[in-house]
Amino acid sequence: MRKMKHKPETAAFSLIRLRKLGLQNAKPTKKKNKKMLACLGRKWMRLSTRNLKRTWNFVNAVDASRTIVRGISGGGAETIAKERVDTVVIGAGVVGLAVARELSRRGREVLILEAASSFGTVTSSRNSEVVHAGIYYPPNSLKAKFCVRGRELLYRYCSEYEIPHKKIGKLIVATGSSEIPKLDLLMHLGTQNGVSGLRMLDGFEAMRMEPQLRCVKALLSPESGILDSHSFMLSLVGEAENNHATFSYNTVVLNGRVEEKKMHLFVADTRFSEPRCQAEAQLELIPDLVVNSAGLGSQALAKRFHGLDHRFVPSSHYARGCYFTLSGTKAPPFNKLVYPIPEEGGLGVHVTVDLNGLVKFGPDVEWIECADDTSSFLNKFDYRVNPQRAEKFYPEIRKYYPDLKDGSLEPGYSGIRPKLSGPKQSPADFVIQGEETHGVPGLVNLFGIESPGLTSSLAIAEHIANKILR
Repeated sequence: MRKMKHKPETAAFSLIRLRKLGLQNAKPTKKKNKKMLACLGRKWMRLSTRNLKRTWNFVNAVDASRTIVRGISGGGAETIAKERVDTVVIGAGVVGLAVARELSRRGREVLILEAASSFGTVTSSRNSEVVHAGIYYPPNSLKAKFCVRGRELLYRYCSEYEIPHKKIGKLIVATGSSEIPKLDLLMHLGTQNGVSGLRMLDGFEAMRMEPQLRCVKALLSPESGILDSHSFMLSLVGEAENNHATFSYNTVVLNGRVEEKKMHLFVADTRFSEPRCQAEAQLELIPDLVVNSAGLGSQALAKRFHGLDHRFVPSSHYARGCYFTLSGTKAPPFNKLVYPIPEEGGLGVHVTVDLNGLVKFGPDVEWIECADDTSSFLNKFDYRVNPQRAEKFYPEIRKYYPDLKDGSLEPGYSGIRPKLSGPKQSPADFVIQGEETHGVPGLVNLFGIESPGLTSSLAIAEHIANKILR
């Protein structure tokens, strides 16, 4: 039986359009969810006369017979509803969506809790939208394994579900002789990681491919590409719902505790409980499985899980990356992705061309100091792009694109990387913790899922499902 595909006309109903139309809770699906959290009221959203979809949210309708009195962190007792559920995924970024889709596909009843009003509004929508090959990462690291496996799964998924994507290839360039040893190292790493098709090019060969490029040597990665990340996430949402997963937006997990070998989560509706860090819980959930995929707030949330030893929560570091778009050109100067030699904290100010032909340069690396747990928990980061940062972009870009004109860079957008290593420290790997590490049954923590998180998302989901359901 052929799988239902999310056609381009549905997938193109992007996050931006959902925001404009005020349908943040709308989700394309052709199957109804199973009844879940039966004592709670539900909203029904009518998207068309032939497509009805319900989304779970907090309302005043609570079955009084199912309420209990529980102590919440901060003191005092509150009368709140209590519900047992099968699986809770915290965070509807691309990794959380992939996990929800995979677990629901394998028969788990999944509830996805997202503090924002829609999916993928933070790191997942503030990146380069690049499908990475798996070159940069130490052999046998989770980043290397998941990137290579995830790339295979991602291209397969995009083809099967008709997600816009293109395998355009990447050139990693050395602009001076001193950078050639680093390029050789990348070739070695990529080969060890099992990346196929890598080829070292002399400068003239690379410049023949890209006439606007200037370099002395380049590493060609034909497996690298680009995709429409919003269409991908929208498809994951639809696939999860087709497997009876339920999404609850505007829903924040305030804290949790381990009781009788189970995680108890205390949640609230963000629309009526600002600031979130001071909100009172409105519901207690008792899941058999919790996947903490809260992205930038994963560590801050984990520290609010009473009964989880904080020794297992790694320190958080945050690096802002700004993007600038290219203006004043009739056609993109490059057909392939062009990356410089990686820098500390990132892959360098590179050039990407999206599926609409928009040329973007970035991201740079700006370490954010004094970001406390509350700021990360509430996502209180500054995402504004200072136009003056372009002054640092021009000389970096002109190392490989000397014809870049003054005044052609316009502020684009920025994103925050959830890093586990700081300035002058060696890059850290992904951290995926289960009971065997921290001793809490039914809890999986995902920490430091930065790049290549988008490429790795389906592989991470596969890994977690295999681990839990074995």
